Amino acid sequence: MKLPRRNFLQLAASAAALSGASRAAWAQIYPSRSVRWMVGYPAGGGTDIFVRLVAQPLTEKFGQPIVIENRAGAAGNIATEAVVRAPADGYTLLGFDAAAAINATLYDKLNFNFIRDIAVVGMIRGPLVVLVHPSVPAKTFPEFIAYAKANPAKINMASAGNGNPTHLAGELLKAMAKIDMAHVPYRGAAPAVSDLLGGQVQIYLGSLPATIEHIRAGKLRALAVTTSTRFEGLPDIPSVSEFIPGYEASQWFGAGLHKSTAAAIVNTLNKEINVALADSKIKTRLADLGTTAFLGSSDDLGKFVAEETEKWGKVVKFSGARPD
Repeated sequence: MKLPRRNFLQLAASAAALSGASRAAWAQIYPSRSVRWMVGYPAGGGTDIFVRLVAQPLTEKFGQPIVIENRAGAAGNIATEAVVRAPADGYTLLGFDAAAAINATLYDKLNFNFIRDIAVVGMIRGPLVVLVHPSVPAKTFPEFIAYAKANPAKINMASAGNGNPTHLAGELLKAMAKIDMAHVPYRGAAPAVSDLLGGQVQIYLGSLPATIEHIRAGKLRALAVTTSTRFEGLPDIPSVSEFIPGYEASQWFGAGLHKSTAAAIVNTLNKEINVALADSKIKTRLADLGTTAFLGSSDDLGKFVAEETEKWGKVVKFSGARPD
């Protein structure tokens, strides 16, 4: 039997209303079971540490276990695609880092669009540190730039891999300082730092957790931090922007989930992660990692990622960076 158009529209409207009501009710009891948190990197790395740091207070708050699954590969792309393909129900989260903004341009074809497909619900960020081997005669950042200009293409610049944030931060420095350094990519931060300590390479823009003890021991010389302002954990170290206005590069780690997830769930996770990051004990731990909480709404954090994607996309293009 064919329904009259008016009856059909009334039934459709009722179905939509019931669907919206059940969706809202479902979101209000979130989470009612365990949550899986996909991390795009091996255990022990910066993204993994961030996720585990936040997962504990969330577990206590929600009364449900959070199962962390390290699915490393392709600079976080494998885990991101897994989350995008998972149901948009809030039970599959993503742990990612600054590579997410770079990958959008670095890779010719991805099966997702990070900005379109992922809602960002939490973030921390901090500087990279411009580090040189003690054999480099420059004692300050301006002296190093002068030294690099006097020795074009003779300085080896390490990175944790082609297209890695440590690589792109170096390429941006080369472009804005108008210096020429030879890029030497490694498969990860550990071998890059090892060769910097050994003097096989002369400069590396690295993270604080991997290098702070070497800085304190005098085995590496810190010339500057890459954020737009000085880092409170290294107050005596200037920022690159004090000498090169407009230069800024940061390492950041984030939490996200499928963008089609109910707004109530997105907002709940965003609120509770921000609460966790504001805790004094976690703030102390973040400082040890060379980072600080980046508090904001999901929209605020998403806007930041979009801006970073545009910025690093330009660097990828002019540097000619390609994935390993």
